Amino acid sequence: MNLAFIPSPSTGVIELGPIPLRGYAFCIIIGVFVAVWFGNKRWVARGGKAGTVADIAVWAVPFGLVGGRLYHVITDYQLYFSDGENWVDAFKIWEGGLGIWGAIALGAVGAWIGCRRRGIPLPAWADALAPGIAFAQAIGRWGNWFNQELYGKPTDVPWALKISEGTNRVAGTYHPTFLYESLWCVGVALLVIWADRRFKLGHGRAFALYVAAYCAGRGWIEYMRVDEAHHVLGLRLNVWTAIIVFVLAVTSIVISAKVRPGREEVVEPATADPAEDGGGTATDAPAKTGEDTADDAPATTGESAAGPEKDPVAEEQAPEADGSPQKADKS
Repeated sequence: MNLAFIPSPSTGVIELGPIPLRGYAFCIIIGVFVAVWFGNKRWVARGGKAGTVADIAVWAVPFGLVGGRLYHVITDYQLYFSDGENWVDAFKIWEGGLGIWGAIALGAVGAWIGCRRRGIPLPAWADALAPGIAFAQAIGRWGNWFNQELYGKPTDVPWALKISEGTNRVAGTYHPTFLYESLWCVGVALLVIWADRRFKLGHGRAFALYVAAYCAGRGWIEYMRVDEAHHVLGLRLNVWTAIIVFVLAVTSIVISAKVRPGREEVVEPATADPAEDGGGTATDAPAKTGEDTADDAPATTGESAAGPEKDPVAEEQAPEADGSPQKADKS
């Protein structure tokens, strides 16, 4: 008999009058807000405008939800289209069932549309959002706890998850794989934050690191699960997906580091320093606009009748003032 365990909620729905508040949907919504909030902080720190991450998320989130649901329905079609099942249930996203692989893939399409409309590079935006996505996944996994789903093999460890009798589940204590993945995602987010600060990752490498690190954990966590799934060569389909995506992510990091080393200096053109557009530096402004201060008046207006006195120092600096100024280091 297991005396210590993690209890499961007796219901995944809280009735607020006529409005049902579903734990699964609540966790997803909170995760999205955290991802956008944290991504915005990182984007601004990189030199972007506040609000840009949210504007692009308006495109990325709906695409991601559709992609996540499509992946789940396609890979678990027997739950909706086999004999005795109701295909309408495929649209009941609040009952659970979002595949992260489809969410990221189709969400990237939505993000690409949003970035293109704003004229900013998608890799830079993805780098800013990467740790936030991991935090969002950590929160979203608790939705599985509310639904009593996606648990692991039977166990009697003190942190076992107690599952009650229900449709397609047997009462008992099981490995809380939702908790394992939630903690792993927190670790992934912290890893990306550290690596980004330490190595100044750019051009999509922070996002690729998030993908690779997540896949590494998802592989062994997926192997522990006991829910019904399709198998290929003895491994669950999601394990193969994790392996393939991991290889692609690592390859992307290696190639990107060689082709485009360093980090983007400007991530959002609208926030670039006007001096970088050829307008000169702040110290050049009075000379270019003719707006002299009281202290400058004698120097700029005190010319003799014979003409202005030539200053050899000024002559040496003149070409530099007329030339294109150097770009500021925004890394």
